[in-house]
Amino acid sequence: MNSLFGRYIPGNSFMHRIDPRIKILFLILYFVLLFISKYLIDLLILTIPVVLVFMIANKRIWSTIKLIKLPFVISVFILLINIYSIKYAESGTFNEVNNVWEFNNIITKYPDFKVLIWPAKGIAITYEAITLSISLFIRIYIMILLTSLLTNTTKPILLTKGIEGLLYPLKFIGVKVHIFAMIISIALRFIPTLLDEANRIMKAQSSRGVDFKNGKLKEKVISMTTLIIPIFVSAFNKAEELSNAMETRGYDPYAKRTNYRILRITWIDFTVLMVIIILLTFVILNKLETAWTLPSWYTLYTRIG
Repeated sequence: MNSLFGRYIPGNSFMHRIDPRIKILFLILYFVLLFISKYLIDLLILTIPVVLVFMIANKRIWSTIKLIKLPFVISVFILLINIYSIKYAESGTFNEVNNVWEFNNIITKYPDFKVLIWPAKGIAITYEAITLSISLFIRIYIMILLTSLLTNTTKPILLTKGIEGLLYPLKFIGVKVHIFAMIISIALRFIPTLLDEANRIMKAQSSRGVDFKNGKLKEKVISMTTLIIPIFVSAFNKAEELSNAMETRGYDPYAKRTNYRILRITWIDFTVLMVIIILLTFVILNKLETAWTLPSWYTLYTRIG
């Protein structure tokens, strides 16, 4: 994740040629799709094109696999919380339940979600807990892939222009759109810089005998302070260097400026817009369940919203 996230990777893929405004709009609409999806299979369908496009744009299959680590850890953590906090009994309590069959009879709110494992009295793993954890994993994974894809295939200056172009209507109510766009692009650009700085500081501290992996919790917290404090100091120093460099070059955020790069919509951009509109329509119709009847294998144990 450290090697890809936030970095622009030069290339000539179709993702590199898409208008930055369309890419940002695609990112926002795809995030909306992830959270309005009603069934787990909807998320699986949304995952396939993102993974394929990411691998085509970056040409790094292993990097796509490495990005699974963070969402996997978070989803497992949420699964453990769901196991110990399930509260779907509408009558009686877990202390009064003696077996899985009796527990299944108590659950009436979501009849599809039955108990898979009964490890101890009062604790159960249900289809719902597993389904929600998998959906959380997929959502986080796709969001990481899409954000990486945006920064990997868009130059920082074009990313700024794209944000400014999408927020252009706000100019009519007095919002300084170009300043806001510059802030966002600088923040995104600082992510890989800080990751590199953290890696460098960690290696330097390790060479001095600091152990970040082993030891008790208190020792690990102390070790992390030797990493976090230098990162903050380095971040402020780099921010000051950047501001001095911009002032030296005469940057004035309030100055009137013309556009050197003119963004134009092409047939590739229209194709991408049509794809996201089709996906949005498909997910909404599935959620409403009015256009067609979904098969049982599509809906059984896969409801997430």
